[in-house]
Amino acid sequence: MPSEEVVERAEREHRPSPIDVHVGSRVRLRRTLLGMSQEKLGEALGLTFQQVQKYERGANRIGASRLFDISRVLDVPIGFFFDDMPPEMGGNQGNRRFGGFQEQQDGFEDDTLHRRETLELVRAYYRITDASVRKRVFELIKSLTPTD
Repeated sequence: MPSEEVVERAEREHRPSPIDVHVGSRVRLRRTLLGMSQEKLGEALGLTFQQVQKYERGANRIGASRLFDISRVLDVPIGFFFDDMPPEMGGNQGNRRFGGFQEQQDGFEDDTLHRRETLELVRAYYRITDASVRKRVFELIKSLTPTD
């Protein structure tokens, strides 16, 4: 009969790392913001959509070269995938130990970027082809928000 320690270690090994889950959720966020399907991302990377799903869930760890490829396809810097990482996973306060390597960024306290409404609004905004109209919409939205 296996000891509790062996069972606990085996369970831990089968659970996705919180960092892998975070990075995968950032891949999904950016892909969704671009209106790209898992299948299209997979094609661009030479993967199946099932592999993309596993990356996005954190079930499969994304290696450095694959993360580089994903960042190029999704047109974001590699650091994007680590933005808004909770402090307990080494985000924000944890990054201070590397002073000078990365600017401190304020994260969102809620899941604003993960809401469907936010994604649809951003997509609709960027579908406005006339830059002057897009700027007026932006100014309108800003004027409707409460002042700080």
